[in-house]
Amino acid sequence: MSERTDWIGDVFTSDVGWTLLEDLVDVGTRMAGQPGEREGLELVRDALAEAGCRDARIDEFDLQGWVRGEAAIDADGRPEHCIALPRSPAGEVSGEFVDLGYGVPADFEEGDIEGNVVMVSSDTPDDVDRFIHRTEKYYYAVDHGAAAFVFRNHVEGQLPPTGSVGTDDDPIGDIPAVGVSAEVGARLARRSTGEEVTVDVDCETPETTSGNAMAELGPETDEEVLVSSHVDAHDIAEGAMDNGAGTATIVEVANALAGMEDELDTRVRFVAYGAEEVGLVGSGVEADRADRDAIDAIVNVDSNVFGRTLSLSTHGFDDLTAAADRLADRFDHPVSTSEEQVPHSDHWPFVIHGVPGYMVSGETEGRGRGWGHTEADTLEKLESRNLREQAVLLTALVTDLADADTDVARREPSEIAAALEAEDKATGMKVIDDWPYDDDGTVLE
Repeated sequence: MSERTDWIGDVFTSDVGWTLLEDLVDVGTRMAGQPGEREGLELVRDALAEAGCRDARIDEFDLQGWVRGEAAIDADGRPEHCIALPRSPAGEVSGEFVDLGYGVPADFEEGDIEGNVVMVSSDTPDDVDRFIHRTEKYYYAVDHGAAAFVFRNHVEGQLPPTGSVGTDDDPIGDIPAVGVSAEVGARLARRSTGEEVTVDVDCETPETTSGNAMAELGPETDEEVLVSSHVDAHDIAEGAMDNGAGTATIVEVANALAGMEDELDTRVRFVAYGAEEVGLVGSGVEADRADRDAIDAIVNVDSNVFGRTLSLSTHGFDDLTAAADRLADRFDHPVSTSEEQVPHSDHWPFVIHGVPGYMVSGETEGRGRGWGHTEADTLEKLESRNLREQAVLLTALVTDLADADTDVARREPSEIAAALEAEDKATGMKVIDDWPYDDDGTVLE
């Protein structure tokens, strides 16, 4: 690994990443498959080219689109504010209102669900070892015969949450789904439990296209290090943290590496995916297209700048943990590491095959997304200092991984499957029909 340090000052005085971040949030809606996402992809493609990368391009793919219309909850003539969850079907249904609290599996087993409108929290209680994702809760509601699904934010501030309830294989859900703020949810629980409420969702589901913006640096080697993020964001917000920040960071890393390209031993490919928020579609397309055996390691950056300390999930790849430790020692900078499996971002379609991959985010307190997936995900909550610090760290990390002396051992897919079982994450993945393995741990094709 190069011990050069002159580039660090260049990163701390660069405005490449922050300028791109401002441009991305100023696009407006970057919802998957919509014109704003395409504009965002073009901004990233052009920024990578201007940084000095070669072969900057957008690889397109087909997508089941989803376009928001109006949504409403009516509780005995009292309308309550809500927003539709992406990939909810359109429809108007009525049923008895049932508050299931956190919406952990036991709540569904014990609750009165059939034909009713069920509400669950966006949070998971501390006595449950794993975080239970929104989509898993939605599928529990569907499987237990609910008429509609209401997703209540646990963060106060009149912020109804969004988030997809579909998957790539099953893009449009089975029952209407809406998000409500913590305050609206509390009012519904107090006034409407046991009473009939009506949920009405209007949306369109056109066939459309998305894409992945990508470019390369370094020698034309067979092997490569993949540095990734996602460009799309939910349509109710600027998507500053999730994930304009991650995309701006990888472009800042590209800008830094372009200045020392001749020191890279391995090709570095930058990919900013489309359609992450609706089921990791862009990265799934790329994982199927790419030569996975040629990928030495993945550094996937998603929602990082909001927290100052980098959080690196290593998925049990010991050599990735070792590289993270070297990074922390070299810069005497806090870096948080975890070996747990994180199946909710764009590294995952590769990691399931045993490709070594980091999930890079910003360390924050507690579970959940905070302001993410709400209209409060805005630029002024982020600091350019954090972006620059993290770009320095990630530039050094990528340089280390691209060094000829750095070996990162792969894992067998069966080991990843076993880790998911041990961490009780397999349960939820099987519920939403997103379990990628056969009985022997072979990846299903």
